[in-house]
Amino acid sequence: MKAAVLRIAGGAENFSLEELVLPAPLKNEVLIKIKAFGLNRSELMTRKGLSPDVRFPRVLGIECVGEVENDPSGILAKGQKVAAFMGGMGRDFDGSYAQYTVVPTDIIIPFESTLSWEILGALPEMFQTAYGSLYRALKIKSGETLLIRGGTSSVGLLALQLAKKAGLFVISTTRSENKRDLLLANGADEVLIDNGNLAGTVKNKNQFKIDKVLELVGTTTLQDSFKTVVNGGAVCMTGMLSEQWSIAEFVPMDYIPATVNLTVYDSGQIRIEAVHFQEFVKDIEKGFIKPAIKRIFNLDEIVAAHHFMESSSGGGKIVVLP
Repeated sequence: MKAAVLRIAGGAENFSLEELVLPAPLKNEVLIKIKAFGLNRSELMTRKGLSPDVRFPRVLGIECVGEVENDPSGILAKGQKVAAFMGGMGRDFDGSYAQYTVVPTDIIIPFESTLSWEILGALPEMFQTAYGSLYRALKIKSGETLLIRGGTSSVGLLALQLAKKAGLFVISTTRSENKRDLLLANGADEVLIDNGNLAGTVKNKNQFKIDKVLELVGTTTLQDSFKTVVNGGAVCMTGMLSEQWSIAEFVPMDYIPATVNLTVYDSGQIRIEAVHFQEFVKDIEKGFIKPAIKRIFNLDEIVAAHHFMESSSGGGKIVVLP
């Protein structure tokens, strides 16, 4: 099979397209014929060597969609459509930057759909992250006001649509005035230009009483995001678009405002049930949700795809077809 192998961390040019032996699934594993996969910022960080637990050589890729090629247990029939994501995929064992992959059964979601592989490839991790952040971490409720920081990212755009469908008033942010129309087209009730001091912007707009914040930029803006919410509000840090893992000299009593709650969402720890993913796919088929896809590449264009991800400023998911 063809695979994009990363033998040493560094630039995108370190990927090499190689022919590897088709892997054989063991007990409680499934061989998947990959039809599409989305690119993720975490893979960019791993490629750069910022994921200390990842050992090379490695086939990256934390998610994919495809068809079952071989399930030794006989539970999943050959040809069954499946999604797989996280659970060590592309980090502890080889992932989706390939034509086939072997993954543990417990990270697989079987589903049915008439959607194209190009669309399906954008969905698994994006849905898990957006849905989990909103419903599991922030526990959103109809009538609340939600601020999405990093709104033009693929997760930000999907979270915006899911929150609007749930009856929330949604304020989304971008650093570029040119992205305002993109956010409005995806359903934003209000767009704020992020100058690094959103707390000051919100304070000057007395009509905004923000209940929840979905923080997708990360540690560099987290403290400012805390200052935008009402007493008893909540901030969920999910994304790290800033590519910075930690906060220097973190002093909780100074950093977190009294009564404001901090939570995180990580699909590697909390997985959304398969029934919700199937419902989500059906909502797309019916036109209720329109996932933003920015560009599609082939596997032999993986270097160009990573360059594009690194230079891109959001606007949708990048999908690769093996």
